[in-house]
Amino acid sequence: MLNKQNLPSKIKVGDRWVGEGEPNFIIAEIGNNHNGEIDLARKAVTEAARLGADAVKFQKREIDEVFTKAMQAVPQTNSRALGKTYGEYRKKQELKDEELKEMKILAHSLGMAFFVTPFDLKSAKILAGIGMDAWKIASFDLNHLDLLEFVAKQNQPIFFSTGMANDEEVDSAVNTILKYNNQLIINHCVSIYPTPDADLNLGAVVFFKEKYSPLPIGYSGHEIGFIPTIAAVALGACTVERHFTLDKSLPGPDHSTVSLDPPEFGEMVHQIRRIEKAVADKKKYLHEKEIGIRNKHGKSIVSKTAIPFGTLVTKDMLTCKSPGNGLKPTVMDKVIGSVARVDIPEDTVLTEEMIIFS
Repeated sequence: MLNKQNLPSKIKVGDRWVGEGEPNFIIAEIGNNHNGEIDLARKAVTEAARLGADAVKFQKREIDEVFTKAMQAVPQTNSRALGKTYGEYRKKQELKDEELKEMKILAHSLGMAFFVTPFDLKSAKILAGIGMDAWKIASFDLNHLDLLEFVAKQNQPIFFSTGMANDEEVDSAVNTILKYNNQLIINHCVSIYPTPDADLNLGAVVFFKEKYSPLPIGYSGHEIGFIPTIAAVALGACTVERHFTLDKSLPGPDHSTVSLDPPEFGEMVHQIRRIEKAVADKKKYLHEKEIGIRNKHGKSIVSKTAIPFGTLVTKDMLTCKSPGNGLKPTVMDKVIGSVARVDIPEDTVLTEEMIIFS
């Protein structure tokens, strides 16, 4: 059972807050879409900042720590692969440690937060030395307890994805992290690449908001396009993460399948900013900007016939018409049985000054 005592509703990442009532925290997941090329990584970070991302995220793997030798030796037959074997292909996609440090400096200079997903404990220790604004735990490592505990003990914000797991497994991982660190943002995620609409399970955003309240809930999406991401924001996701590429035609695993290119990412940011304004109010009220149109097109009680001074007003003397600046139809029962205070011409909007209520 989750102990909700002392859990935050907002968590500070870099110089920005993530949580209820704050602008949506938008993460450009560059991941390995730099293909191991530092120039491509620089361009991706710079472009993400121009498009309005709040953070950029990379990935780091010590290949021998993550994959068995047998898995590394699997031949890569795809002509677009970046190596002859799976191991070569994966190693080609890694940035050097000093290059990740450079990406951190560049992101900060552009006003964005910077963090990296470690896929093994050795990578996590290296990243701790580099220093990050937050950590990301990938769905793949939800049951990697040593990694979860190490990251949690860094006492920094943690974005945690929940793909490939059932409810009990998510609970176990969340509780493992919360033993050491309550700065946790839980991302709904489906690890199907790309995810068909019917499998997006966006209602889980609401489920997590109820179950893990008051912790912030986010969305890490792998769908084609970005409309479901916008829907996740409308459902209450306070942060979104989407894979980002400069060019979907580049070789590599994520460019063409689950990534947004610059025009798509920029439009997604624009639409998220619209939606977060649209869902900011959580109660129903009469907006002051509605009053003019309400007065014009709303309904008032109107005289169906002329009603002379002193006449007892009956139901057949009345109807309802626009404009809406007179007595409202909701007081019709009170008007019936009242007495005309003045001569009321036919087709006149009734006001309180025209009648004497009984």
